[in-house]
Amino acid sequence: MPYPLDAAAVRSWCGLALEALGRERERIDAINVYPVADGDTGTNLYLTLESAARAVEAAFEGHASAGTAPGLADAIGAMAHGALIGARGNSGTIVAQLLRGMTEVLAAADGGDDGGADALRRSLRRAASATYEAVAHPVEGTVLTVATAAADAAERAAGGSGGAAEVAHAAHEGARSALRATPGQLAVLGRAGVVDAGGCGLVALLGALADALGGKVSVTPVAVRADAPLPEAAGCEVAARTAAEGCGDPDGPAFEVIYLLEAGDAAVARLRTRLDGLGDSLVVVGGDGLWNVHVHVDDAGAAVEAGIEAGRPYRIRITHFGGAGRAREPAMAARAVVSVVPGDGLAGLCAQAGATPVSVRPGEPPASGELVQAIRQAHAREVMLLPNDPELRHTAAAAAEQARTEGVRVALIPTRAAVQGLAALAVHEPDRSFDEDVVAMTSAAGATRYAELAVAERQSWTMAGVCQAGDVLGLIDGDVAVIGSDLTRTATTVLDRMLSAGGELVTLVLGADAPDSLAERLERHVRERHLAVDTVVYEGGQHAAPLLIGVE
Repeated sequence: MPYPLDAAAVRSWCGLALEALGRERERIDAINVYPVADGDTGTNLYLTLESAARAVEAAFEGHASAGTAPGLADAIGAMAHGALIGARGNSGTIVAQLLRGMTEVLAAADGGDDGGADALRRSLRRAASATYEAVAHPVEGTVLTVATAAADAAERAAGGSGGAAEVAHAAHEGARSALRATPGQLAVLGRAGVVDAGGCGLVALLGALADALGGKVSVTPVAVRADAPLPEAAGCEVAARTAAEGCGDPDGPAFEVIYLLEAGDAAVARLRTRLDGLGDSLVVVGGDGLWNVHVHVDDAGAAVEAGIEAGRPYRIRITHFGGAGRAREPAMAARAVVSVVPGDGLAGLCAQAGATPVSVRPGEPPASGELVQAIRQAHAREVMLLPNDPELRHTAAAAAEQARTEGVRVALIPTRAAVQGLAALAVHEPDRSFDEDVVAMTSAAGATRYAELAVAERQSWTMAGVCQAGDVLGLIDGDVAVIGSDLTRTATTVLDRMLSAGGELVTLVLGADAPDSLAERLERHVRERHLAVDTVVYEGGQHAAPLLIGVE
């Protein structure tokens, strides 16, 4: 029995798409040879849809608590936004733009007497156009070609009594046909004997949409080779080996850089031009002040700096590609560090120190899958994981356990704050034994007391008494120790309390909203009041706290 295209159908679509990509993830990873043969397209698409599904469920829960029901615009808007903020890799970013394109049409649709068939046709056409707009240099034989074929097939569908389900089915079939032809359109695919990995993911996504609207569930695998509709595992192994040998450009850029960006349209237009000159595989998606930026470059720092000039970047992810190429290291390094950080400045600092940063925003903690992906992208046999937040202890432990099942030796360093993570990273020595390195990093973190300054949002009871909205709170080792009205005076009180027990080095990490004079005044206070104590200052860029403090 076909169903209309409504909020319930979008919710079902998300769930079925996540299941389908979960089944197909490893097979899609195995044929990932373009634009970089790094074997993670299936995983990236899965994580992108996981974020989209979480956003849809949150939208339904929010309406339920208010005693209302979400409409189609609410559901598809949540799906597109979730995909945007959680997009991974080149293909995940493009799929996020595809969903945004669909949203532009469906958010204004009223369903109609045809169950949403006409709106779905128009939305798929807009989605295909949007994907081309997002990519700096479109290439045929990729997910872009598959999206266009799906839109063409949807427009040819009669709709009839099948309504939107019939249109979705036609789009799925059109995408499947286009996917089979991709090896003849893109030479790197033809040499490997595989179809486009991103296109595979889109076929799975459209198949889930057809199932959601058609009221059935199909578990037929997506064909990954042009000459075999259902390849054996050996075929996937051959594809994986071909990918590992580097069917992509061997002289391509060394880093993948991804971040969310808060910026206006004019600034993003300038950013596109600058990033296009720095590297390739440039995809910028989004709008209304929020964008997801993806690019492959040799100079990761320059790509991040370009984002800082354009607006406010966060959730910065920098991945070093394995294999041959400019400035590249061996495919699998001996050891790496993955660090969760609360600001773009700290992310850049960690990246410069050789760590893989996972940048987060207040209220948006990373899921275990995101940390697992960061561990994979570190391309190392041994990894130190720094959660830098007590609330992430269980999430990080789950990620570490999953990575261990994949053959990576992971040590969870019990860092409870970003300054403890910096202390641990400062003593990291890849040349010594893994166990010795873990002990040294753990000791450095444990020897670092941490504090932060925050602004109270409402009246509440604390360990230091009652605070009012707008009060400055000084938290030492996680507990409120000082309540004040002035940021600088509260910070000096916190520093004096921490240094009363001794210390040799003070680390100050300035937040995005910290006053310009704060660091200078605090440095002078330490120099005048606490002899033989050094101070180091970093621009952290975090939004949750105007100041982070560490004392070693």
